[in-house]
Amino acid sequence: MNTMSESRADTPSGAAPAPASPVLVWDAPVRVFHWLMVLGFAGAWLTAESERWRLVHVTLGWTMVGLVAFRILWGLVGTRYARFSSFVRGPAAVAAHVRQMVRGTPAPHTGHNPAGAVAIVVLLGLTLVVGATGWAVFDNAGGEWLEQAHEIAANAMLLVVGAHIAGVVLGSWLQRENLVRAMITGRKSGRPGDGARSAWRSVAILMLVAVLGFWWLQWHGAPASGPAGPLSTSATVRDRDGDDD
Repeated sequence: MNTMSESRADTPSGAAPAPASPVLVWDAPVRVFHWLMVLGFAGAWLTAESERWRLVHVTLGWTMVGLVAFRILWGLVGTRYARFSSFVRGPAAVAAHVRQMVRGTPAPHTGHNPAGAVAIVVLLGLTLVVGATGWAVFDNAGGEWLEQAHEIAANAMLLVVGAHIAGVVLGSWLQRENLVRAMITGRKSGRPGDGARSAWRSVAILMLVAVLGFWWLQWHGAPASGPAGPLSTSATVRDRDGDDD
């Protein structure tokens, strides 16, 4: 995987490039991670201002932090295109790719392109910041500045998500390849022999079991219930603070 972030235009001088065909690029754990993060971020954003759905908000936040921890590990030991060493590049490579995008002639990449890699790394970092500040706010570990930091980090994450989506749409149009579908099927256009050797579906299944199990524990571990279901965590905190007075 360490060499496959290179452009497919990098063929030996004078050699005819091998015809491209669909190859497995994104293994199952990467795809499950991606779509669980999409679900988690969307759900956490929609429930951010709701006291009624506070337990859902907190649960999704912890889920995203756990997913990022897995992705960091998988980025070190996973399949060729999942590893950070295959797609994280320096500023020069990122700038060159951006210039190619502006000109409308981006070089094709089997895995993540350099600009997309920046968005991925930033999103992983912001998720940890949002999760840490959210935990601190929930645990009453700081004042109003922590709430502001949590909101600023979440808004920054929304901006990066928007830029990432725009980049995917633009890249799909310029390269005539549906990158969203590739993240569903796992397959992109590549040279024969470029594909990942295994989809690692067993790891993806374990991820789903772990996430669903965590959600089940969160729901059934809620301290009280009423007509609408378990109480929101914020309501529980208020009750606990009231008992201490």
